[in-house]
Amino acid sequence: MKVAVYSQMYQEDTLQYVMELLDELEKEHAVIAIEKEFHDFLSKKYSSANFATYTDTEGLDSSFDMFVSFGGDGTILRATTFVKDSGIPIVGVNTGRLGFLSTFSKEEVRKVVQEFKKGSYTIVERSLVEVDKGTDIPELNGLHFALNEITVSRKDTTSMITVETYLNNEYLTSYWADGLIISTPTGSTGYSLSCGGPVIEPTAKSLVLTPIAPHNLNARPLVISDDTEIRLKVSGREDNHLISLDSRIASVENGKEIRIKKADFVIKMIEYTSESFLKTLRNKLLWGEDSRN
Repeated sequence: MKVAVYSQMYQEDTLQYVMELLDELEKEHAVIAIEKEFHDFLSKKYSSANFATYTDTEGLDSSFDMFVSFGGDGTILRATTFVKDSGIPIVGVNTGRLGFLSTFSKEEVRKVVQEFKKGSYTIVERSLVEVDKGTDIPELNGLHFALNEITVSRKDTTSMITVETYLNNEYLTSYWADGLIISTPTGSTGYSLSCGGPVIEPTAKSLVLTPIAPHNLNARPLVISDDTEIRLKVSGREDNHLISLDSRIASVENGKEIRIKKADFVIKMIEYTSESFLKTLRNKLLWGEDSRN
């Protein structure tokens, strides 16, 4: 077994669970690699923490069986920029609050190894969206893809922006709003959901266009096929607007055409039998709870 470990969380109460995972992996004689910055931090706390390391540019390849992310959903979004198109399956251990991607509780971290060894899991392929690689946005540093969503939004102004939107070269509408979210099924439980978008099952072949605080109140979230090419052009009172790909943000000149489509690779997520997507929905959204109590 070959396992990569990653975290952005450097709190003491998180470290004990990381060490539990490492202990369980060593019992299985696993080959372990830890993200370099996190490894440096661990080494200061535990002299025994001496493992191979990796960065976002080297040290990871398709020979890894599993990538374990400690943190919340934001940590998994960051983890995808390490995994990229290598095909390494990701599992999230939730050390935060709400977690639709990081579903495994930190108190049961040893089960991540135990259930993986038993084969009590499935691999679910999650689609991504990407900005056309020909679009010149240097701040993205070549990372043009997003697991959750791509969002255009206003910058340096309280005024709304206009987002002229085309689907497969046919004009759809011009959203007058604070912005527009292009969400994957995975991202449907994120920013899009908070703006009134629908929950979509992760393997559905769909994308969702969700306006952010639209002025035209008849502008509703729209579910489209994921083979649709989306073209956006933003105008407004300022010279620039923002584009965000998950947690990565760049400034874009107004009037610049942005082409968005489904990426040509997927992110593989490990879904344990004990932690299914539907179970997560019930737990996080309190479905089935009697609100009268």
